[in-house]
Amino acid sequence: MNKFEQLGVSKKIVGILNDQKITIPTEIQIKTIPFLLNQTDDFVGIAKTGTGKTISFLVPMLDLIDITSNETQVVILVPTRELCQQIQSVIQLFTNDLDIVSVMLYGGVPIKPQIKELSQGAQIIVATPGRLLDLVEKKAVDLSQIDCLILDEADEMLTSLKDDFIELDTLLPKNKRTWLFTATMSSEVKNIIHNYMSNKITEVEIDMETLGNTFIEHRYVVVDPIQKLEVLTHFLNEREREKGIIFCRTKAAVNKLAKNLAINKFSSGALHGSLSQPIRDRIMDQFRDGNISLLVATDLAARGIDVKDISFVVHYHLPDTEEVYVHRSGRTARAGANGYSLIILQKEELKEMAEFQLVLGVNFEELSKPSKESVDENNTFLWAKRILKTKPNQELSVDFKNRIRAVFQNISKDELIEKLLSNQLLQSKPEIILNSNTDKKKKKR
Repeated sequence: MNKFEQLGVSKKIVGILNDQKITIPTEIQIKTIPFLLNQTDDFVGIAKTGTGKTISFLVPMLDLIDITSNETQVVILVPTRELCQQIQSVIQLFTNDLDIVSVMLYGGVPIKPQIKELSQGAQIIVATPGRLLDLVEKKAVDLSQIDCLILDEADEMLTSLKDDFIELDTLLPKNKRTWLFTATMSSEVKNIIHNYMSNKITEVEIDMETLGNTFIEHRYVVVDPIQKLEVLTHFLNEREREKGIIFCRTKAAVNKLAKNLAINKFSSGALHGSLSQPIRDRIMDQFRDGNISLLVATDLAARGIDVKDISFVVHYHLPDTEEVYVHRSGRTARAGANGYSLIILQKEELKEMAEFQLVLGVNFEELSKPSKESVDENNTFLWAKRILKTKPNQELSVDFKNRIRAVFQNISKDELIEKLLSNQLLQSKPEIILNSNTDKKKKKR
């Protein structure tokens, strides 16, 4: 018997899980699915991102949907468009063989197509709070018959979108069930549980500390502010063929860092809230397809990113809270894979680092800063990459190009590289060349 079937999941849903090669439930699924299928209490699930919590609420939700009714029965609220898209894509994998319709609603795109979708009926709505409120005001959606409200990534949503949630909650039936999923139990989450959920609540928590220590290596390196970019590019060159996300605190910092990485010929894309939805979608498609290997992102923009082969996360700026660190590092080590989380710290931030270690129960290992020689070599390597990826200047005349070619016609490729390298070192580190020549003269004497 399939292990999901042992949890009480219907044979039809089990068959769909098998088709997706999902046969062994994770810890959060084992603890969650039987309760949600059989009990009517409100529910709180506390689990790190990447533990399989989406399946843990979607499977019982689909089994409980009344397919004979076209009324909207379930609303899933999420903090970002990306998470909305991710959940909708998983639902569609299941509902292709079920008579269930779901729609996703988020801002940054035209509202009329969403109104048209809703007019055709949908048992499930996956939405960001702001856009759902807009559609309620336009009377395009009726929330009066909702049986179940699901809050995913509740800690992030209630940090930035709390007012929208509270306004929506007043429009929902009082007898609805509420399923809340969060990676951390922040004060905002506790407040919502206390004031907006029933008195009968069952709470399930996964061992966060064990998960974090088992699958993710947590490291930090202390640098002077002027060294941050050099240390970052040194790290990225060591992991040249791997996918990673680099987190910054602000949109301005994301744009500046992405520009510097582009100058140094790293294939990267910037992701923040001011970008239009088509641009965000294009960048995410390029990242998933491997056309770019790095994302530079703000915290909110990166929520909902579920790409399995993200090898590492870099915190270019220290997270504001321990909860943010959990969410950032949770982008790596997905589905049981190994991951790497590196914080690039300034000396004055070491005290905060100690607090992170204490609160999270994670052992952060300090890395030595790259040596000056190693940084110089890395910078020279970046120079070589810039030359290789520089596009030829088509505006130069053929005659001029031929005159230049004639200068180099009698030397080999290896000799040309040697001369270019020496010239670059002389310009960037003249003291190295001068000292080297002086040492040679002393030896001859």
